[in-house]
Amino acid sequence: MNETRRDRDSEGRAHNARPRDGLGRPLPYGTPGVERQPEGVERTPAQTVREAQRLLDAGMPFHAHEVFEDAWKSGPEEERELWRGLAQLAVGLTHAARGNAKGGARLLRRGASALDAYGAGEAYGMGTAGLAAWARGLAARVERPGAGPVDAAAEAPALRAANG
Repeated sequence: MNETRRDRDSEGRAHNARPRDGLGRPLPYGTPGVERQPEGVERTPAQTVREAQRLLDAGMPFHAHEVFEDAWKSGPEEERELWRGLAQLAVGLTHAARGNAKGGARLLRRGASALDAYGAGEAYGMGTAGLAAWARGLAARVERPGAGPVDAAAEAPALRAANG
């Protein structure tokens, strides 16, 4: 019989409380890890962009993905593709930093395609065309033979222009 212990929240739902590293990989129980992002936080769009940028700059795109996911799930229906696309960019960067070039490139391109709907415009100070171009460029680079994992902090996109 398999005696696998599953973490549960107060309602009895499965919840993984294992510590994680900066790229969201699970660590052994008892190992110090990076604090997880709380789930289900409702932020304004400006707060979402600010928090996600902080996490991206710190080399924690997995955690930035969780911030975008909260916006995607709690925001207005007409903005869900924007936040979902940004979440895909962040998790694509996560995979690229973990050395999963194929999965990273696929998610980067999927996120870029979601942002294409915004054309050359802006959403909350973010140049969506520039972010899509960044994602496609990174996808092409990580797929090159021998490219290896990327440095998540060094590759993090600027969500807003320097004056935004």
